[in-house]
Amino acid sequence: MLRFLADENFNNQIVRGVLRRNPDVDIVRVQDVGLSEADDPTVLEWAAQQGRIVLTHDVATMTDFAYQRVLAGLSMPGLFEVSRRVPVGLVIEEILLIAECSLEDEWEGQVRFLPLR
Repeated sequence: MLRFLADENFNNQIVRGVLRRNPDVDIVRVQDVGLSEADDPTVLEWAAQQGRIVLTHDVATMTDFAYQRVLAGLSMPGLFEVSRRVPVGLVIEEILLIAECSLEDEWEGQVRFLPLR
């Protein structure tokens, strides 16, 4: 199963909802791993070292740093940008679907926006 890292400002209702529906989903928050207030490149580097896909609401900067990693030939297990306007329930469903139906490394080097549909 995929592993996720929720960015610092990612909606905790989503994280709790995913874990409530499937406690086996491997999702940690930046705050849980000692990266509170870390800049985006540091978060992306940690996620790459740990093989975790980043979940974020930060469309302004995180996307650019993720693309920079890809262009530099660095590992970037994946980044999912989630609009704050998307209903929480829909985001939970999308993350569960991705977690349960994706192959390992399927999202490597990709920046995707949720919902996927």
